[in-house]
Amino acid sequence: MIQQPTDEARLSVRERPPGTPVILQNWRDLLFLHWEYEAAEIERTLPAGLHADTFGGKAYIGVVPFFVRELRPPLLPALPFISDFLELNVRTYVYDEAGTPGIWFYTLDANHLAGVEAARLLYHLPYRYAKIEAQKDETTNRVDFAVAVNGVAANMSYRLRGTIQSAPPNSLEFFLIERYALFAANEGRLFTARVHHSPYPLCEAIVDEFDDRLFLDHGFVSPRRSPDHIIASTGVDVEVFAPQEVDLRGVP
Repeated sequence: MIQQPTDEARLSVRERPPGTPVILQNWRDLLFLHWEYEAAEIERTLPAGLHADTFGGKAYIGVVPFFVRELRPPLLPALPFISDFLELNVRTYVYDEAGTPGIWFYTLDANHLAGVEAARLLYHLPYRYAKIEAQKDETTNRVDFAVAVNGVAANMSYRLRGTIQSAPPNSLEFFLIERYALFAANEGRLFTARVHHSPYPLCEAIVDEFDDRLFLDHGFVSPRRSPDHIIASTGVDVEVFAPQEVDLRGVP
């Protein structure tokens, strides 16, 4: 029987998993752009064992550009020119048969070739090597972010400002941002991995330029409108744990 996520499950998944993380990294200056999308259409893109998660009956697709800093194994220092890179992911929100809420990535684009290959191999995530450039003006907190991959180019420009606070439980921001399980599929097998960090410190984002052309790269129709929800975060320090295979026995 499929169990939908409970309020308790959405809170408990934020607890730190047992064991030792495999990777440490810092995520900085994240922009979260979200568009409402038909849950049934998202459902058709998901592998067996996953279901479209909704808030108030609405499903969402997100575009999230950010800076990765100090990627390293535990107990080892970050290395210059190796540990820092740029990433942009296109994602939606799902839950498994046990009601665990998480993220399904359509793609994760990064300008770090070794990191892309490692993530594809170890976590079965749909990483792609991409040409990405970004600059941040420390005075104005303006970020200019440009990605080019598979013949598709997208440009974004945003500024972080306003009061920093965490998302209250049961809010749309909590539903979209506070996700601590990720799912991936490979050759009919489903995998999940946990991440742990403090709750996101969220702030207002002023978006001067956005781009939805990456929707087309994933077979979706372009929304042709501004995002339905915009928010940003200064960032979090992240622990990433080893992936586990999800038992699909009994899943149709």
